[in-house]
Amino acid sequence: MIVFYFFTFALIIQKKIVMNAFNDIIRINPDKRFGKPCVRDTRITVYDVLGWLSADMTYDEILADFPELTRQDILACLAFAAQRERTVQMI
Repeated sequence: MIVFYFFTFALIIQKKIVMNAFNDIIRINPDKRFGKPCVRDTRITVYDVLGWLSADMTYDEILADFPELTRQDILACLAFAAQRERTVQMI
């Protein structure tokens, strides 16, 4: 029983760390890109960044093409996608 509580506590702590990793970077504004999650005040969506990564672009290539992004922004996009994937509920 103690192991279960420890595991649950560890997951809660991990979730808070992941949430804090992108809360200040990923923003959803209904007036920008139809409410898709964007990086800060840019029009670059999380899905744009994930698409570039899946097309085998490196971090450095993305940063060279989009100087308004930082390495932390790319990591925030990955954290946001991972968190969204974990919280998807089946209907």
